[in-house]
Amino acid sequence: MPDSSLRRNLIFLAASVLAGLALALLVMRVWPQLIHKAPPAVARAIAAAPSPRMAEPVTHGETATGQPAVTGALAEAGSDSFAAAVRASAPAVVSIYTRRVENMALEQLLGSPPQGNLGSGVIVDDVGHIVTNYHVVSGSVEIAVQLADGRTAAAKLVGSDPDTDLAVLHVDLPKLPVMKLGRSDRVAVGDIVLAIGNPFGRLAQTVTHGIVSATGRADLGVATYEDFIQTDAAINEGNSGGALVDTRGELIGINTAVLGKDQGAEGLGVAIPVDLVRGVMSEILRHGRVIRGWIGVAPADVSAGAARAYGLPHAGVAINLYRDSPAAAAGLMLGDMIQTIDGQQVKSAQDVRARIAGHRPGSNLRLGVDRGTRRLQVDVTAIEAPRRGPSQ
Repeated sequence: MPDSSLRRNLIFLAASVLAGLALALLVMRVWPQLIHKAPPAVARAIAAAPSPRMAEPVTHGETATGQPAVTGALAEAGSDSFAAAVRASAPAVVSIYTRRVENMALEQLLGSPPQGNLGSGVIVDDVGHIVTNYHVVSGSVEIAVQLADGRTAAAKLVGSDPDTDLAVLHVDLPKLPVMKLGRSDRVAVGDIVLAIGNPFGRLAQTVTHGIVSATGRADLGVATYEDFIQTDAAINEGNSGGALVDTRGELIGINTAVLGKDQGAEGLGVAIPVDLVRGVMSEILRHGRVIRGWIGVAPADVSAGAARAYGLPHAGVAINLYRDSPAAAAGLMLGDMIQTIDGQQVKSAQDVRARIAGHRPGSNLRLGVDRGTRRLQVDVTAIEAPRRGPSQ
């Protein structure tokens, strides 16, 4: 009996020792620092190690020079301020004030103070040429401009183009700020843009910002030839002719109109793209007017339903004709459907107008047209388009 009790005690003691040793080995393997203290350098490195994170935060601090610093994702994308773009472009935006013939007669009759149109313009070269909208200066007998630096001067109308709603003015002043012309063919939906102008004639150098909402807007009834940039940057009365610039401060458009105001719409402004402005300005400075090709057709987009209703072969671009026009002389007929111009498929009535206008007077166009079930090829010689409204 004593031997049996002693044996049980020995077995219990041996099991306890083995369990203790196993626990000690486990502790040493998992938490070795409990047995040996980590060297100071290693401890500091562990304490300084960053914890895992999903994305680099955007933080604002100061550089060694005391200037605001931007780090993280915002630093990679660029500054969140457009002040540099405004400094580069705003000095070249002018306020325009005009007097019209009818206003002068009313002033003399009623003894009222001078009345006129309000608008904005953009200085585009150092010899004093200013681009604005035709509707800002149309019918004016006096035009005055005020620069951002406070200088004022009388302006001369060099020429205008009612079909694109553009006009070119000239002022004789030294040391003019000039806006750099960008490229509207590189503008994309979603780009940030700034609108600069003189809303209501009292708030010169007002800057608003938004994005490009759409490009290539046409058939809006604003002008004969339309290829507008649409933006939600605020454009108010007096902003017409002002600048739409990108974040580099380069001109990408001339602000022209706000759509849907009578229907309570907001954020529907349109601007004439600078590539079109550049071409029109070049023609006006060279010829005093814009020279376009014309063949005497009035194209119209026809839906499938309208085509069935009017007995046309299919949807597309149908034409009306001017009497004694090159198109009529070449054999085109009312209701012909234009399919191609010089072998290239047409997209819309606006596309047809623009492509015909792009031909110089005297050049030949080959039109592919559908007449009923027949496909015809008709050669037409363009002449200079009749002028709509005064150019000077």
